[in-house]
Amino acid sequence: MEKPMYPVVSREIAKKREELAPETLSAWRAFSRQVFADGALPAKTKELIAVAVAHVTQCPYCIRHHAAGARARGASENEIMEAIWIAAEMRAGAAVAHSELAIDEIEEKTPKPD
Repeated sequence: MEKPMYPVVSREIAKKREELAPETLSAWRAFSRQVFADGALPAKTKELIAVAVAHVTQCPYCIRHHAAGARARGASENEIMEAIWIAAEMRAGAAVAHSELAIDEIEEKTPKPD
């Protein structure tokens, strides 16, 4: 059987991560709790932003974690899907916007074929 690209989250892996850098992991956890706490943006909105970002960064662990977090904070299925569509538009929009680089290159800097 082929080894999966992404291992299943396990206590063993989590323990190893903590053993390798306990202070850093502790600081990261505190930072994460602070970032996702209610503030100028409510926690639900922050989780929806995280769902969108997780789709752009294509992190399967983050997608699962933040989709569950959004649901736990009251987000509807429709709100989560809308956040995902925003991510898709932003990613596609970046490709369209960056086409300017290719157009600039082919129009200005490369010799035109005869």
